[in-house]
Amino acid sequence: MSKSLKDKVFAYIDEKYLVKPEYPWERDNTSAVFRHKDNRKWFALVMNVSGSKTGLESDEVIPVLNLKTDDPVFHDLLIKQKGIIPAYHMNKRSWITVRLNGDVPEGNVFDLIDASFIATASKKRKPRKEREAKEWIIPSNPKYYDVIKAFKESGTIDWKQGRGIMTGDTVFLYVGAPVSAILYKCKVIETDIPYDYHDKNLTITSLMKIKLIKQYEPDEFTFARLNDEFKIFAVRGPRGTTSSLSAALNDY
Repeated sequence: MSKSLKDKVFAYIDEKYLVKPEYPWERDNTSAVFRHKDNRKWFALVMNVSGSKTGLESDEVIPVLNLKTDDPVFHDLLIKQKGIIPAYHMNKRSWITVRLNGDVPEGNVFDLIDASFIATASKKRKPRKEREAKEWIIPSNPKYYDVIKAFKESGTIDWKQGRGIMTGDTVFLYVGAPVSAILYKCKVIETDIPYDYHDKNLTITSLMKIKLIKQYEPDEFTFARLNDEFKIFAVRGPRGTTSSLSAALNDY
């Protein structure tokens, strides 16, 4: 037996976003809410309602899907399409109701789910605007992670996502004491990889994947040299490079 479009919606959200349906109403075991894991905001609501409440002439109960739209022009265009109306039982200016009876093609439904997921995401999860690649210095504490061993075993490793760092950026890894020097030049090849880690010293909510490009000698870009020559007095978190340091690192 083939899956209904409603079943396909559940499967799509589960597979792409790893989100399970919630049934928050005690007397209603059919209306399912899908929430973001971080901010707990709804990005989809599936209900069974009378067709007459969705613009149909029939009172036959059908499944519908409520989704968020954050662009008023896009919203107005959508509600002119067959199978899409201003939201039933929600804000009609920023939400839509999609009939899951076949009036809206499956692929279009999935695209609208993706748009709703983005529209309701927390700021740090929203897609960021394109910009030119940047260079960063990021710290590594050998007490918590042996990055030297990691790069001996693989040329690509996962690393804590740094705020503002994007795919295509360059990161220079500063390894703390007893090394106290920049040892690696890496390219960021993927960002915003979901991750959940907490202890008394560290909290990680997302990872980035970095690829080793170049390795420096431990006595080359030492903390003393960074301090004296390039006026960098601390590396406590991701920070940009100076023009002079960038030139020295890239010319090495």
